[in-house]
Amino acid sequence: MENQRERKLPPARYVVAVLGCMGFATIYGLRVNLSVALVGMLNHTALKQGSKKDSKLLVMLASDEGDAKGMEDGPFVWSTQIQGIVLSCYFWGYIVAQLPGGRLAELYSAKWVMFAAVFVNAVCTLLTPIMCKMHYVGVVVMRVLEGLGGGAAFPAMHCMLSKWAPPAERSFISAVTYAGTSLGTVVSMLTAGLLIAGFGWESVFYFGGGASIIWCVMWVFYIQDTPQQHKFISEKERTMIITSLNSGDNKGHESIPVPWRSVFTSSAFLAILVAHVCNNFGWYMLLIELPFYMNQVLKFNIKENAIAVSLPYLTLWMFSMVLSKLLDTLRSKSMLTMTKARKIATAIASVVPGSCLLVLCFSTHRGLAVGLMALAITSNGAIFSGFLSNHIDIAPNFAGTLMALTNTVGTIPGIIVPILVGEITDGNQTISAWRIVFFMAIGLYVLEVVVYTIFASGEEQPWNKGTPGKKK
Repeated sequence: MENQRERKLPPARYVVAVLGCMGFATIYGLRVNLSVALVGMLNHTALKQGSKKDSKLLVMLASDEGDAKGMEDGPFVWSTQIQGIVLSCYFWGYIVAQLPGGRLAELYSAKWVMFAAVFVNAVCTLLTPIMCKMHYVGVVVMRVLEGLGGGAAFPAMHCMLSKWAPPAERSFISAVTYAGTSLGTVVSMLTAGLLIAGFGWESVFYFGGGASIIWCVMWVFYIQDTPQQHKFISEKERTMIITSLNSGDNKGHESIPVPWRSVFTSSAFLAILVAHVCNNFGWYMLLIELPFYMNQVLKFNIKENAIAVSLPYLTLWMFSMVLSKLLDTLRSKSMLTMTKARKIATAIASVVPGSCLLVLCFSTHRGLAVGLMALAITSNGAIFSGFLSNHIDIAPNFAGTLMALTNTVGTIPGIIVPILVGEITDGNQTISAWRIVFFMAIGLYVLEVVVYTIFASGEEQPWNKGTPGKKK
């Protein structure tokens, strides 16, 4: 009877990955929903009358006179400065929460840190319409709190995967989990407009927040920190995971302090750090600035931009699944080591987008630009099998902390890129100005692939066991 019950149970490690994917889809969907909702929230007529110089956001939203007339005005007259604060303050909380979130997940419970991350986002999203009507400062507070939750999510999930993902399936399980970031982005971008048109701008926040609460219930009911604690897992799977990770009771690391000197002098860790920062510069440039290039230089309108920008996230998700499974298969057949698999994936995520940007430097063909942008974004799905999973390989006991460190520094390009591009293209929205931006990104992609190829490792580092003789 017990054997029949176990045969009916879905593999628990895949359920962890799928729910993790849904969690990241939720967080990233709530992260971008305000950007889309602003279309219906702002009183564009009043803003245009009040300022001769349109904000960058409004230039995109009303890229020609016809689009401007078709906009339905919302209730809020927020200046371009207020818009910038509201959109950027998410990162204030995001960058602060990384390291505390990682250590809390390692020392106490990754499950509950991840739950708190999504729950905070859900509550703040549900409260956003009320805060909007009170004062924009209330929205700023909500966005900062959402950033705190979002910042803790990656380190917490990294810690969770270090207990649940067998090395033979680590690339695939990591790719399934983190692909939720792209799914959440594209779903939010495509559905927010429909919700605004059908039910008003408030519905964007109520729908997203309500869906997040449902996820929280599922997560609490089904997920546990380790296979040893899980109720809905077969003994065969439990034994397989524990044996493959050689984790024993999986609690010994809780008393190990982080060997900071060893971490910051480790070439394997520093290679991940460099790759994360350089890749994020290129990624944020693709994510935030390339749509403006398509508008300013290639003269795409907002409707064409929406399709061109959102669809590649679907191909990114599919590519990440295929590549991760292929790499795991090659590793299982001893055709690749973990180190080579990580380096191949990271090379794809840097060489391909860098090459796409290089071609864009010398071509203004609209069809080619759309194809190159789609290819560049799609190829970035390789990071899930590359450096983004590498923290777990080199130090599973400190996976959350290592992810927090690299992701904290990797967030800085998200703050710098819009400012830098704005300075370079201010009053000079031409291909020559954008060529400077593209060459900067290409240079960082080259640095990423060179450093990571030389110094990265997929093997557990000696300092993963902590400094000998030191116990907390």
